Amino acid sequence: MKSTFAKLFSDKKFLFILVVSAVVTGMIFLIDFLLFFESMQLFSSIAIIAMLTFAFPIMLFIYADYKKKKEVEEMFPIFLRDFVESVRGGLTLPQAFKSLRGNDYKSLTHYIKKIASQLDWGIPVEKVLINFAKETESRLIGRIISSVVESHRFGGNFADTFEALSNTSLEVERLRQERRLYLQSQLMTGYIIFFVFLVVIIGLGKFLVPSLSEVTAAGLGTPLSATETSAPPVDLAGEYKMIFRNLILLQGLFAGLAVGKMAEGSIISGVKHSMFMMIVGIIVFTFFG
Repeated sequence: MKSTFAKLFSDKKFLFILVVSAVVTGMIFLIDFLLFFESMQLFSSIAIIAMLTFAFPIMLFIYADYKKKKEVEEMFPIFLRDFVESVRGGLTLPQAFKSLRGNDYKSLTHYIKKIASQLDWGIPVEKVLINFAKETESRLIGRIISSVVESHRFGGNFADTFEALSNTSLEVERLRQERRLYLQSQLMTGYIIFFVFLVVIIGLGKFLVPSLSEVTAAGLGTPLSATETSAPPVDLAGEYKMIFRNLILLQGLFAGLAVGKMAEGSIISGVKHSMFMMIVGIIVFTFFG
């Protein structure tokens, strides 16, 4: 996570968007405080919008970095298979990398081209592969490259080692696909639980809160003694609506993160689920709550 944030804060585009988001968020907070501080319900709603405005670029960049890393891991077994076939065909390591850098491996293509260029410059193979593993920041690729380097140091054949590890990485990817399919039901369960919660909250707002408001109004309507003063009217429906809205946002945020962790094994992958649940939840609650 530290390396992810270090990469983000070294990205000029990210810093620009972050500054713009911070300025916009500050302006929203200032307008909210000056104009809507007396109306707590409206004030809190605008404050939540301001915080989401600031948080969205950060979550978007972290998720984009995560997706890129996952894409590199998914394409790496395919690259290994092509690499082994090239070496088996009689090409040397630099020639094999050079012949493959024209192929489309999506996010991995950039790294393949860099490896081929470094080998052309005469940089040792071990150093090039280690640098590649560090740049991808992938545990799977790091373990594979570490095995290749250790095997090479003890006299192992590159082609045989890459072929064995290619089969292993393909098996790992197959198991990941099976895990995703198995956990699809858990993902659907997470969404069902959220929407059931949303329906319950809307039901409470439609049926329970009006009854409580009537009871409260009836209690406040009782005659007062000469020494008692009438309490100011309480907007019970508004108070409950604000509480219910906050509950929907919290439920959407944490349910989405949990769904991402279960489905893809990473909390970061739950960002898209959280955003979807929060946005849909607020829209449905606004129109039907």
